[in-house]
Amino acid sequence: MAAPGGGAHGALNHVVIHGLDVTVPLGTRRRVPGETLGILLDDLTAGGGHAHFGVAVEGRLLRATDLDWSYGSGPELRGSGEDLALAMCGRRLPAGRLEGEPL
Repeated sequence: MAAPGGGAHGALNHVVIHGLDVTVPLGTRRRVPGETLGILLDDLTAGGGHAHFGVAVEGRLLRATDLDWSYGSGPELRGSGEDLALAMCGRRLPAGRLEGEPL
């Protein structure tokens, strides 16, 4: 069985996002390594992964506050890389985790 998106990058997305699906509602922090998170964020933006979740990122500036990563231009949405990844995958986050206009 293959992860959505296929290949190693699809599997990476799958394991990171589902891990966060568990830890965020419990209020437990999970620290995805910065290099791993950068790959995931690039796959979700420039790689088009966000489209699988019905989320539009075009015309937006997405900026991670915990690593050197940003994407696009336009109205800014800021937050941790983990929280931005969850938002691009259509997940709801607790209030105050992201700053700016929601996706």
